[in-house]
Amino acid sequence: MFASIYTAALIGVNAHLVSCEVDISKGLPRCTVVGLPDASVNEAGERVWAAFSNSGYEAPLGRVRINLAPAELRKEGARFDLAMALAVLAADDSRSEITPPMLQNWLVLGELAMDGNVRPVRGVLLAILMAQKMGLTNILVPYANLAEASLVKGLNCRGVFNLKHAISLLSGQHERAKALELECLRQFKLGGSSWLGSSESSKSSAPVAEDDLQYVCGQVVAKRGLEICAAGGHHVLMLGPPGSGKTMLARCLPSIMPRLSCQEALEVTSIHSAANYCPQRMIDEAPFRMPSSNISAAGLLGSNRPGEITLAHRGVLFMDEFPEFRRDCLEALRRPLEEGQVEIARAKVHAQYPCRFTLVAAMNPCPCGYWGDSERGCVCLPSKRRRYLTRLSGPLLDRIDLQLQVSRTKASELLEIKLAESSDIVRQRVERALSIQRERDCRNGFMNTAQTRRFCLLDKESKKFLAEAIRLNNLSGRVKDRLCRTARTIADLEGRERISLGDLCEAMEYRAFDRFASSLDLGQM
Repeated sequence: MFASIYTAALIGVNAHLVSCEVDISKGLPRCTVVGLPDASVNEAGERVWAAFSNSGYEAPLGRVRINLAPAELRKEGARFDLAMALAVLAADDSRSEITPPMLQNWLVLGELAMDGNVRPVRGVLLAILMAQKMGLTNILVPYANLAEASLVKGLNCRGVFNLKHAISLLSGQHERAKALELECLRQFKLGGSSWLGSSESSKSSAPVAEDDLQYVCGQVVAKRGLEICAAGGHHVLMLGPPGSGKTMLARCLPSIMPRLSCQEALEVTSIHSAANYCPQRMIDEAPFRMPSSNISAAGLLGSNRPGEITLAHRGVLFMDEFPEFRRDCLEALRRPLEEGQVEIARAKVHAQYPCRFTLVAAMNPCPCGYWGDSERGCVCLPSKRRRYLTRLSGPLLDRIDLQLQVSRTKASELLEIKLAESSDIVRQRVERALSIQRERDCRNGFMNTAQTRRFCLLDKESKKFLAEAIRLNNLSGRVKDRLCRTARTIADLEGRERISLGDLCEAMEYRAFDRFASSLDLGQM
């Protein structure tokens, strides 16, 4: 007998509709899975048959063939287990509890434990959005993923605890299904069910209340730079000694960034769902990611699941101790910083991930961290300082708009009781500047060359100043464009239609690393 049910495959941050087709014929008991499965999918038969036995169901006698269509689409993970189990039971003509017609218009996701319980899977929100587009209205997901699935309104999403619970729902045995649900919830509250899995995100994405600019003492220039960064989506590099407040400033940046729109929030939440973080609510604040300096290129860019730069999409990627990151990781950032997406092309993985993030990099001026510090002397040799700073290539630095000098805060400022300007006030100015950019239909930090020439018009005096700055500082064409975009954001914050000479001069002041590097004569290295 034949039965089929819909499920979903996850490739990158895209879900694809998969039809789980089961055929049972006479022959020696054997289960075969076809349709380009990976090892974990091939092992599904062992999990499904054990779940049958431990749930009180007899496995079908005969040869079982399971096809996951379309066959040319690679299938990975244990997300197909529950769909396979239900289709196998429906295809067994010796049963009457569940039949093939009951499986129509259902999309089923879930990993089966050997005791029949259903474990959560990643990418449920992406599958739900795909099902909505395909016209599927009935969704069956693990109970731990129900909150995530319910973020999409207008669908009949049901959460199941185990195989028995799933069969009761599909067969219309509502009273039995309710009784099983109450029993499972009771066990969960007693602490006897670890199979539900952790439904909370392993890493916080939203800023906390303490990450507010009002608690940052001093650092007027750095806070102004962060405001420009938030308003225009510019990348920023902070240069300063240890303890100067670079990390605190970076953590405050999401609190002044514009809140995500409904579409952006859904996009960000879907990405985190694909990374297996089981979001319980819509992520409506800019995410904040802080990868370790020993991260690999695959962990940063992504592989079969999103990397750190994609998890920072629409938010902040904070890379502390910037020169300490692996060289291949740093150089791999070049294209994502400009294009806002990363393409992974490997033997078994081909995926595109969005990564329109704001890079915040922090570094010390030298290995010991105290070169140029007024209170503590540097112990590094000049050659050691040069080697440290030259870990950052020129093309990478050219892609960073703002270079901020962060000095040690004075004792009088640290002891000041009066709070500084709050993040909410700064965010209001940022949102006003962003509304101007929306009218132009482009974010200043992500303008292309044509948009830069169209919207970043300079008067005669500003052009003369820029030409002299290019000559004296040996600036590249890319840096010249980024100076104009930064000046455009400064003008937007002030509500001016045209860029003034003062805007351009202020943008030029945020090139602290260039001035610092020239003082060490790095060009001769």
